[in-house]
Amino acid sequence: MMVTIDNLQFNYSKHIVFNDVSMKLEAGKIYGLLGQNGVGKTTLLKIMSGLLKLKSGSCRVNGYNPYLREPGFLGELFYIPEDFMGPDLVVNKFARLRGEFYPNYDHNKFSRLMTEFEVNGNSKFTKLSFGQQKKAIIAFALSTNTKLILMDEPSNGLDIPSKAQLRRVISQASTDETCIVISTHQVRDLENLIDPIIILDRNGVLLNASIDEISQKLCFEFSPTASENAIYSEQTLGGFINVNRNITGRECKVNIEALFNSVLQNRELIKDIFKK
Repeated sequence: MMVTIDNLQFNYSKHIVFNDVSMKLEAGKIYGLLGQNGVGKTTLLKIMSGLLKLKSGSCRVNGYNPYLREPGFLGELFYIPEDFMGPDLVVNKFARLRGEFYPNYDHNKFSRLMTEFEVNGNSKFTKLSFGQQKKAIIAFALSTNTKLILMDEPSNGLDIPSKAQLRRVISQASTDETCIVISTHQVRDLENLIDPIIILDRNGVLLNASIDEISQKLCFEFSPTASENAIYSEQTLGGFINVNRNITGRECKVNIEALFNSVLQNRELIKDIFKK
């Protein structure tokens, strides 16, 4: 298991962020970490990366206690914060210098990704736009070939073509040995990429399920009217998206945005439906 979190509790002073959160994350997956603003998505990523210390409970990443920040742990993890701003260095120089800290860093891969992202590696970070800087650090993160990559709102600051590039690059970089965790509130940007889906609230994990499991248990249908018995109905242009229990067993395409809203409005019901 890549990441194992058991009975995690964390607070900032008197503000409780997590109370008894448990989850397991496996290699070979691209997890989507969803939740309303302020529920602790960034805090959870910082705990996994060893930047914050638990109040109680445990977090193990690839067998390591993250907070100890041991060299073997640091060489196999990369964390991209939401508001990354690069140093006053040429991007290629930064990559070569920082790459020395990662045993599996591949500079040729970095150059290929920079080309795909259409970012000039011979420019200084300070001469690049926020979106270009973000693409550069994502290219570097994927080129470190670490076992765990944590991304906080990676699509923020990117235009529509860049978001398509982001989805393609992350999908291509994913392997059976890597675990990628993407925190986002812009679920449409990463639809068809993230799987499984984790939805958080302050009291724990509301949902941790694969797209296959979700499609087996819930059905997302568009119709001219709202369904009276639907778990959740959302009005859209020309009709309604209705979320119902999947009682027919047929495969159903998952609408992640409607799923997210369904979970928030029906916490206990969704927990009961997905009870192992």
